[in-house]
Amino acid sequence: MSEMDGRKDQVAGSASACNCTALRKAARRISNLYDMALAPSGLRTTQRAILAEIGRSEPTTVGALAKALVMDAGALAHTLKPLERDGLVAIAVDPGDRRNRLITLTRRGHAKLVEIRALWTNAQRSFESAFGPAQSKALREVLHFLISDDFAAAFGSVLSAANRPRRRE
Repeated sequence: MSEMDGRKDQVAGSASACNCTALRKAARRISNLYDMALAPSGLRTTQRAILAEIGRSEPTTVGALAKALVMDAGALAHTLKPLERDGLVAIAVDPGDRRNRLITLTRRGHAKLVEIRALWTNAQRSFESAFGPAQSKALREVLHFLISDDFAAAFGSVLSAANRPRRRE
């Protein structure tokens, strides 16, 4: 093994100092674990999250649903198509504003949420058991802050200040 190969192994094995990369890796890992837990239902974690959010706020629009899920509206529309095809959600023109689409759960969508409740509960229980109840609660609190408008504003403020040209004196 060359000296360069050894350095690559060291870098590959070390934790990234990039917060975004670390969060994305963690999100992918946890999503994969939850997807395995939900596999018997035929739904993925993202689909379950969408159904659950619609159930909490129906009827809802694509825009409102995307905002609630912190998702791009285009990506959400793409993810809604198989749910509509499988008869889990209904998408109709909003009579109050024909530019919007109203999304509701169908009877089958409500039944699917009930059907996967035990699988979801088991995934949640497994996470909390592996990570610890106190750490899980603390993680949720931190993540809630990270998705807040307050964090986005603070991040943007620091970013724009860092990108301002400095005056020469």
